[in-house]
Amino acid sequence: MRLLITGGAGFIGSHFVRYTLENHPRDEIVVLDKLTYAGNIDNLKDEMKEIEFIKGDICQREDVEKGIRNCDMAVNFAAETHVDRSIIEAGTFVLTDVYGTYVLLEASKKEGVERFVQISTDEVYGSIERGSFKETDPLNPSNPYSASKAAADHLVLSYWHTHKAPVVITRSTNNFGPRQHPEKLIPTLVINALQDKPLPLYGSGKNVRDWIYVLDNCRAIDLVAREGHPGEIYNVAGGNEKQNLEIAQLVLQKLGRPRNLIHFISDRPGHDRRYSLDTAKTRKDLGWAPQHDFLKSLEQTIEWYEENRSFWKP
Repeated sequence: MRLLITGGAGFIGSHFVRYTLENHPRDEIVVLDKLTYAGNIDNLKDEMKEIEFIKGDICQREDVEKGIRNCDMAVNFAAETHVDRSIIEAGTFVLTDVYGTYVLLEASKKEGVERFVQISTDEVYGSIERGSFKETDPLNPSNPYSASKAAADHLVLSYWHTHKAPVVITRSTNNFGPRQHPEKLIPTLVINALQDKPLPLYGSGKNVRDWIYVLDNCRAIDLVAREGHPGEIYNVAGGNEKQNLEIAQLVLQKLGRPRNLIHFISDRPGHDRRYSLDTAKTRKDLGWAPQHDFLKSLEQTIEWYEENRSFWKP
């Protein structure tokens, strides 16, 4: 099988490239990445000899058509993903997350790919006080980032209903692990703690997120891509709901830093209180379940940032 993986130099994308090479060694992989601030070519340095890499933009038809040529599958990780940036400049999110997805869908239809996998997020559902969102629940995004991803999801599904394009969507909770961009929550907390700098938390720090180790998500994406039913959505969650404050305390405990490093800052606009996904469908239909223990994986992630300062110091 020949795969186009867009955004493959990013955090989750590069882990998925590595996962695919290890578990499907006969597959051919083409990575298309614009190498913005979030795309790091060093994330693929050990895999470069085994893949075809194209520096390109999913919003550019020529780049996409070059990458997708003779591919059987397209997996779209490429996106603008940082909520704070979307509040400041929403236009780039609409362009990449929505228009870029359109360009990919058109190229996939033209090339006749056998599967189009859209990587989405739990944030498209919005906040929930109790219970967990199912795949059939309506979308209610609260910020420009999640709104752009929700729009892309609707567009992807429209290609199923209109063209019978073989699309599937995964929506996961917060990922963590090695090589995550320093602006994300866990890397920010770890890097600041290592430097004895304040650990910034929005509001009261009691916003709840569910955390999944990146390799558990990669396995779910792989199963959805190869065994999922066209036109379907699959929730992916680790079952590790934690307040942001608790995450900060765990980081400080692991690194032996004082709790007074926690610094509460003004809450951001439209800050969702709690995300939670029901994964019964993914577990039943695909036999998937997370395999990595949260606390052990968090400790290993913290150790990775401690031992790989060259990744984040620049």
